[in-house]
Amino acid sequence: MRTIAELEAAARERLDPAHYDFYAGAAGDELTLRANEEAFSRRVLVPRVLRGAAKRDLATELVGSPLSMPVLVSPTAFHRLAHPDGELATAKAVAKAGTVLVVSMAATTAVEDIADAARQAAADPALWFQFYLQPDLEFTESVVRRAERAGVRAFVVTVDSPVFGRRERDHRNGFHDLPPGLVVENLRDGLGRVRDIEMSAEFTWEHVAWLKRTTALPVLLKGVLHPEDARLAVEAGVDGLVVSNHGGRQLDTAVSTVDALPALAEAVAGQIPLVLDGGVRRGTDVVKALALGATAVGVGRPVVWGLAAAGEEGVTEVLERLREETDHTLALCGAATLGDLTADLVR
Repeated sequence: MRTIAELEAAARERLDPAHYDFYAGAAGDELTLRANEEAFSRRVLVPRVLRGAAKRDLATELVGSPLSMPVLVSPTAFHRLAHPDGELATAKAVAKAGTVLVVSMAATTAVEDIADAARQAAADPALWFQFYLQPDLEFTESVVRRAERAGVRAFVVTVDSPVFGRRERDHRNGFHDLPPGLVVENLRDGLGRVRDIEMSAEFTWEHVAWLKRTTALPVLLKGVLHPEDARLAVEAGVDGLVVSNHGGRQLDTAVSTVDALPALAEAVAGQIPLVLDGGVRRGTDVVKALALGATAVGVGRPVVWGLAAAGEEGVTEVLERLREETDHTLALCGAATLGDLTADLVR
């Protein structure tokens, strides 16, 4: 089984260079992109011994969705750039793995088709839907209703994007739109027109309250890094947070996610779950994040590398690699359950 680094190398060989840069690149000097991984490397594990952890349980639950392991698939755009089967292949692999796929608003496959593909692979797959609030709230509500009808179990609202991040690789490559034949299928309106995703700095906590009134499904906010925002999210009745800096693609020099995690965990005090997104490449990273307060982690780029390298089988390879490494690390740390992972195991 290949490492994620080996899958990325295979993906780079197969992808158009501009498309590889779209996935791999980030904002500005890409300092935050690198910091997400480096912050995990700076931390070491301090394992316990003689704990009787011969049998280990990786299963967990997030806002009513069961996960066979504490790893879900973060929303990433444009999977059909990586492989012709695109999000359909990703959905099947994630459903077979028994974890959550967070479908991106910017998917190149319609949410209904993604849900159908997932149901081909598992009887009751767990799909969530990520979106950006749009200034046209009537259109936003239509997207919400469409995702509900498709059978998603939760909504993930990206809140770190008042404007688009400045991604130097995309500017150098002139990559500003999808090639002919590909569109953002979830942005079709009632007339069949494909709208552009609009970023807006006008949104406030009032819009979160509007969304909570609009849907009965759980609502998580993605892109929270400041402890005060985490406290406000709890007050607003948000169901969970994704601790994320958008993979370094929005604000360069923003804090790495695992550096931000302990303060956010303290701020929410166990009232809502935290999902850490950014920089997870090994099972040791998963264990460190959980020990520091996350309920689960999300992976984005690794899934795209697996998809580009080998389609559905490549995504399966990524997820099973992380499952095996996480289980192995639990054993070496003397942990039988995820609840055994405490902050004293990380230094």
